[in-house]
Amino acid sequence: MIESATASTFDLEIAEVDAVCETARQTQRAWAQRADQTLLDRAALAAAWALMQPDRNRELAELAVATTGLGRVEDKVVKNHRKTLGLLRDLQGVASCGVIRRLPDLGLTEIARPIGVIGAVVPSTNPLATPVNNAVNALKCGNAIVLSPSPKGSEACARLLEYMHAELDRAGIPKELVQMLPRPSSKAKTNRLMQQVDLVVVTGSQANVRAAYSSGTPAIGVGAGNVAVIVDETADTAAAGGKIAASKCFDNATSCSSENALIVVGEVYEEMLTALAAAGGILLTPDERERLIAAHWQNGHLNSGVLAKDIDVLIRTCGLDRLDPTQTRFVVAEESGVGPGYLLSGEKMSLALTLYRVADFEQAKSLADRLLRHQGAGHSVGLHTVRRERALELAQALPTCRVIVT
Repeated sequence: MIESATASTFDLEIAEVDAVCETARQTQRAWAQRADQTLLDRAALAAAWALMQPDRNRELAELAVATTGLGRVEDKVVKNHRKTLGLLRDLQGVASCGVIRRLPDLGLTEIARPIGVIGAVVPSTNPLATPVNNAVNALKCGNAIVLSPSPKGSEACARLLEYMHAELDRAGIPKELVQMLPRPSSKAKTNRLMQQVDLVVVTGSQANVRAAYSSGTPAIGVGAGNVAVIVDETADTAAAGGKIAASKCFDNATSCSSENALIVVGEVYEEMLTALAAAGGILLTPDERERLIAAHWQNGHLNSGVLAKDIDVLIRTCGLDRLDPTQTRFVVAEESGVGPGYLLSGEKMSLALTLYRVADFEQAKSLADRLLRHQGAGHSVGLHTVRRERALELAQALPTCRVIVT
C-alpha cells in the first residue's frame, strides 16, 4: 500500500510538470509565429516591471526575507532594482529575432531564433531578481520559461508570478509564456522539468547544477562562488576595508559574488586588519574560530541556521559571546590551508570572512588558484591594487571568468 501510494504521488507530480511544459510549449510556438522585435521587447519590459515597481519590490522583498529567513529587506530592494535595471540597460536596442547580422565578406548571415521552453531552477537566496532576470532574457528572445523555485522561495516566487502575469496581460502578451511548477516544490518535479525543456538554467547548489548537466538537456549552471580577493602591497587598505565590508555584508552575503576569502600580502597585513576592524570586521581568537567552524558546518554541510542570517544570529549560534552585535558587521577568521580538510576555505554565504596572509603577490596568485580549484572555479576573483597589469596576470593564470579590480 505504501509503495503504491508513493508511486501514485510520483506519477501525479510527473503529470503536473508535463502539463505545465506542454502549455508553455504550445503557447511559445504560437507566440513565435507572430512576435516581432517590438513585441519581444514589450514582453521583457512587462516582466521586469512586475518586480521593479517600487511598492511591489518592497512587498516582495519583505515576503522573501520573511519566508526564506535569508538576507535583508533593504538590500533585496536595491538588488531587485539594480540587477533588473542593469539587465534592461544591457538588452536595450539589442536585436534578438530575425536577421541580426550580415557578414558579406564571409558570406554569412546570422539569424536569431527562439530555443523554445526554458527551465529555470531558482535558489532560495535570490528568489526574486533571479527569476525575473531569467524571464526577461527568455522573453526577449521569444521563449517561454518555467520556473522551479526552492521550497523556501516558492511563496515569494508565486507572488512574483502573479504580478508578472498581470503585467503581461496588460501588455497583451500571453501570460502562459511564464509559469512555475505547481507547489509544493520537489526534486522529482525539478528533475522532470530538466528533462522536458529545451534549455536548463540553474542558479544555486552544486547538486542542482550537476543534476542539470546530467539531465540530457543543454544546461547553463552557476554554482558555488567562493570568491577570493587579493589585497597587494600597493593597495589603499582603508578604502579596501570599506569596499570589502560593503560587499560582504550586502544582503547578508547571499550573492555568489560575495567575498569568501581575503588574501593579504604581509607588508600590509596589519594595516588591513585595522581597516577591517574600522569597517566592523572583528578578528576571531583561535578558540572563537573553532566555535565558528563547529557551528557553521554540521556533518560536512553548511548549517542553515547561519546561512545569510543577521550578525546577531551568527554571533549567538556560534557562541561568540565576546562580540557586540551592535559593533560587529562581520567576523574574520584566519586560515592557512585549502581543501576539504579546511572548511573555511570553501563558500560560506554568511557574514564570516576567511583571512590568509601571504609573503607577496606571487604567493597570493598561487593561493587564489588553489582556492578556486578547490571550490568556485570559473567564477570571480577580486584585486585591490594600483598595479593594473596584475589584473591581466590573474586573468591569464587563474580559472576565473572575472577579475574585478578596485
